[in-house]
Amino acid sequence: MKNALVTGGSGGIGAAICRRLAADGYHVYIHAHQGVQAAQTLADDICADGGSAEILVFDVTDNKAVADVLTPLIENQPIQILVNNAGIHDDAVFPGMKAEQWHRVIDVSLNGFFNVTHPLMMSMIRSRWGRIINVSSIASLTGNTGQVNYSAAKGALNSATKSLAKEVASRGITVNAIAPGVIDTSMSVSTFNVDDIKRIVPMKRAGTPDEVADLVGFLASDQAAYITGQIISINGGMV
Repeated sequence: MKNALVTGGSGGIGAAICRRLAADGYHVYIHAHQGVQAAQTLADDICADGGSAEILVFDVTDNKAVADVLTPLIENQPIQILVNNAGIHDDAVFPGMKAEQWHRVIDVSLNGFFNVTHPLMMSMIRSRWGRIINVSSIASLTGNTGQVNYSAAKGALNSATKSLAKEVASRGITVNAIAPGVIDTSMSVSTFNVDDIKRIVPMKRAGTPDEVADLVGFLASDQAAYITGQIISINGGMV
């Protein structure tokens, strides 16, 4: 049984990804920082349904804390599927953006990618099989008013995806990013009303977390072995 790690696994999209990977037969490490109880409930539900899951608790921005948790886990068996899903919004128009807002968003989405991915790489390389899937955003491709920090973080994540994919392609490891648009989660409900969604999304609806999870499940599978270095949009035709 291969091991998978999903950061930000207790949120709407993260939870759907965890369920999909568990259903596909992987042991899933569900990462949480703030949503520990939600992550534990999710792990319990997955196990009750016959899957295999457990939670990991750490702050993705704390390099040492991440390494302290992950390093012992891979001593005997690598984590071969990594979904870097942790990310935050802290929106403001740029002239009014505080330095703390800029650095915090960059720290979680971009430095978090480094802190989690880096300690897993060598064991993944030695196994000569791996899937790294970074959750980006439509904002990385189009920009978005009030999200210069978020767009910058996700745009940099796209570039890191392409570069890392080149470095590890010969080792049987693929690295891709997915760029969701409006997805039906608690975060999007507070941002977009039904009329907004019909106006900006050609399909006239929000996507579902399960639809995002299905894409992740495919990219994690053997069927996606020749897909790497790609930024794959899932946005109902917005771009």
